[in-house]
Amino acid sequence: MTAPDIPAPNSRPHLLDPAFDLPAWLKAAGQPAWRGKSIRGWLHGRRAESFADMTDLPASLRTRLEAETAIWTTSVARHQQADDGTEKLLLELHDGQRIECVLLRDGIRRTVCISSQVGCAMGCVFCASGLDGVVRNLTTGEIIEQLLRLARLLPADERLSHIVVMGMGEPLANLDRLLPALAAAQEPDGLGISQRRITISTVGLPQAIDRLSTENPGYHLAVSLHAAEDPLRTQLVPVNKSIGVDAVLAAADRYWQVSGRRLTFEYVLLGNLNDSPDHARALATLLGRRAALVNVIPYNAVAGLPWEEPSDRSRERFLEILRTAEVNVQVRRRKGSRIDAACGQLRRLAAQQPVTIGNRPSDRPKDEHRQQHHSEDAAEPG
Repeated sequence: MTAPDIPAPNSRPHLLDPAFDLPAWLKAAGQPAWRGKSIRGWLHGRRAESFADMTDLPASLRTRLEAETAIWTTSVARHQQADDGTEKLLLELHDGQRIECVLLRDGIRRTVCISSQVGCAMGCVFCASGLDGVVRNLTTGEIIEQLLRLARLLPADERLSHIVVMGMGEPLANLDRLLPALAAAQEPDGLGISQRRITISTVGLPQAIDRLSTENPGYHLAVSLHAAEDPLRTQLVPVNKSIGVDAVLAAADRYWQVSGRRLTFEYVLLGNLNDSPDHARALATLLGRRAALVNVIPYNAVAGLPWEEPSDRSRERFLEILRTAEVNVQVRRRKGSRIDAACGQLRRLAAQQPVTIGNRPSDRPKDEHRQQHHSEDAAEPG
């Protein structure tokens, strides 16, 4: 289940990565330590694109920063926009790999969905991210860079309000790099995003959930369940074979006991596979009266793949059974469906087509894959 790490490029150190010791660098450059706070303010709060934008820094310091460090290690390979305000970036990393991140607009909320790995090892059969397996973990700096690139898409009077780590990869398989990035996002002199507005999604890795319970249980946890019984869940989420539903639920319960945060369970509803009344009753029995939300995601059919959309009748029957059993349930609203906003789609498409910047939805082929799409429902309101 582990993914390899990759060394930083043999060039300038990444200024956004906490591994870079900015105070030590400033000291060696003969600069006062407080310059570090100013630099950070420019990057995280004032959305500087370059060192030249940092006009209250001495020109000599800006020149040296430009020569010896780098703000950005990625380039925007593609930028797509949807009519509902959703924007998606395909970012090319320094080693040529590509990842995706999304900005979602809903009322006053500005939610970003970010990636934690290149690819994914979990193998969920309907997820485009894992079709080619996992390549490597992202660095902390690469995770932070997604946040800042998405923040720069907003006008000056708007700020990011929520983070969902539901993009490419299994977040709990890269906690060593993810947690420092999320900590940086919460800092008052940075993005200032409250921990209660950050959701981490997982297929359910019990040891990693327990680690999160011990080290930092303040985040909302969303578990991609998709089935209440092991044989079917293993068919849909192959990694379940070595874990099991009971172990996932037990770890989630321990997290809830420590954090007090309501759990979310994601359930992709597939026609004639996991959408029957028996499946609904099994799910209701499994979850019991937990302080949890079931986020039902009706599948969107893809030509050439064996999965079917649930009928309206089966969907409503499934929901009614859960509600009758007093399960807190909602149906996910899909956003960005016309710009391949589901994690992994744009990366796979771009590997087969020339790269363009600012590609509009009308430029896309009409027959490309459409998987499930991002929403903001897993991010706690507030």
